[in-house]
Parts: sequence; C-alpha cells; structure tokens
Amino acid sequence: MPYYKPYKVVIIGFDGALSSALTGALDLFSFTGVSWQRYLNLPVEPRFDVQIASLHGSSFTCSKQLTIVPHASINEVETCDLLMVPTIGDSIDKVLNNSAPLFPHLRRLYKSGADVASNCSGAFLLAEASLLNGRKATTHWGYASRFIEDYPEVNLDEKQLVTQDDNIFCAAGGSAFYDLAMLLIERYCGREIANQVAKTQIVDSRKSNQSMYANLKLYKRHNDPLIQQVQEYVEENFSLHLSVNLLAEQANVTPRTLNRRFQKSVSMRPIEYIQAVRIEHSKRLLESGEFNIKGLSNHIGYEDVASFSRLFKRYTQLTPKDYQNKFKRS
Repeated sequence: MPYYKPYKVVIIGFDGALSSALTGALDLFSFTGVSWQRYLNLPVEPRFDVQIASLHGSSFTCSKQLTIVPHASINEVETCDLLMVPTIGDSIDKVLNNSAPLFPHLRRLYKSGADVASNCSGAFLLAEASLLNGRKATTHWGYASRFIEDYPEVNLDEKQLVTQDDNIFCAAGGSAFYDLAMLLIERYCGREIANQVAKTQIVDSRKSNQSMYANLKLYKRHNDPLIQQVQEYVEENFSLHLSVNLLAEQANVTPRTLNRRFQKSVSMRPIEYIQAVRIEHSKRLLESGEFNIKGLSNHIGYEDVASFSRLFKRYTQLTPKDYQNKFKRS
C-alpha cells in the first residue's frame, strides 16, 4: 500500500476523441511511481488513480473507429484532483454538438476545485463550457484563426506550447500532451518524480522542464539559435547573479544586439526573461512546500526578500505566501 493517497485523475472520453492523446495521458499518469520502481526493484507507489469517464459510462468511439470502454460515468464523479480533456480527432463542429451534455460536468468539477487541462482542439470544449472566458489559452496553430473568431473573449496565444491560467491548463496540439502531462506530474509530485517519468518513458526532459515556464510566454518557437542558447543558460543558472552584460558576453555579442534579438524572438527583454524564469521556478517550489519565503528568495537569486515579494506579486497578483496557501500540494 502507498504511504499517501494517490491523486485522482479523470480523462473525459467522447465520440470523436483522438485516441493517442487520451491513452497517452492515461499511460503517463498511470505509470508515475510504477515504471521507475519496477526497473530498480523498488516498491511500486502509484502516484495517480487514473480513470477514463464518459457520459453515463457508455462506450465511445474515437477517431478511426477505435472503441473504448470507460472506467466510470462522468455523471457519478463527484470530485477529482485533475480533469483532462483530450484532443478532438473528428469534426470539431460534430463533436461540440454531440458533447454538449458534458459541459455542465466540466463546469461542475472545475467549481469543485479540480485542475482542468485540455490538449490541442480539446480547448474548444473548454471554451464551449465557458471555462476559458477572460483566460489565457492555447490550441493547435491550425485552429487558431477559427478559435479567435469563435471565442473572442479568450486570450489565445497559439505560439505557446502550454499555458496556465490559475488552475486551467491548455496544450497546443499533437504530442504536446506529453509536455502538459509532465508539467502536471511535476506540479503534483515534484521535479524528481517528473524526471523519473521522463527517463522511463523516454520523454525529452529538457523540453519537458521548459514547459513549466510556458504560462509566462517563455516557450517560443523561434529560429534564433543564439537566443535559444541564452535562454538555456538563464534557465540553468537563474540563481546566479545574472546581467545583460554577462549574457551578452556569454553569447559573444554586444548588449544592444542581445536586447534587440531577444525582444524579436521572445517578445521580452533579457532582464525580464531572467525575472520570469525565477518567478516560475519559485512558483513550483512554493507549490511543493520545499522552502520558506526567505529561503526561497535566496535560492532563486534574490538576497532582498521584500524585493522578491514585490516582484512575485507583480507577476502573479499574489504574495508568495498567498500563492503557496492557494496552490501548495500535500
């Protein structure tokens, strides 16, 4: 028996879902605390209790006619820690029309306190359920124009791989559910467990670790290798005393050139990127409860706790303590 209660994950099943996104997420969460332990002959400690749930518990047919028998009825799911909506693999209009009875359950479980996450075109289901109004979100770039037209009240950024707004997460598309799942595994279980999953499932751990920065526009599909190099240096050395001059020296360019190319590629200045990386890392640590506020500020590169707290509130609208109280995972 595990020494803790596994987190409950519910994956919504519906006719026209993309089977790979659904079963891929099922496997990643189900084998967290399992595969690594098996390989090292350690006691198996499943970290998640994962179920596929459909309307009334009925079997559903994914795209390409794969039929899945769910574990449960969404009607009977009273609470869960995480509710996931997979990619739509069929006609979006057809799926939205047929899935309308699911929308009250999406809203109900969100209101009960569950984290809610969608992959790719699954964001259309969240938008139809009015869960993305006024929030940041992403979806597959191929659907971005339609999404913006259909849901102008949503702050869509199709350039992002993963977005987070409060406790609603969206992934861009295709295999991005790996990045989404890795972010959520780290959110619930910490970086060590997430790294174990990345190694056992042969997931690109560098890419997965970057995903935790996505909600502040830190993941960009740009083609400037020099700026990518600077980003990686910042992400690996954020706790050091970093400056634009130091980064420019590392990249062998002038500070003016670095600022210009960085803003063109990442849409922020290098100093803003340093701050954003530090804040995102501090959020993960606050969620895990590993540090008190003073220890945390020193750990991420700020000697002045008051300055760190002001910066944190500017980015998140919450003090570090308030953020920890709201998002800390037991």
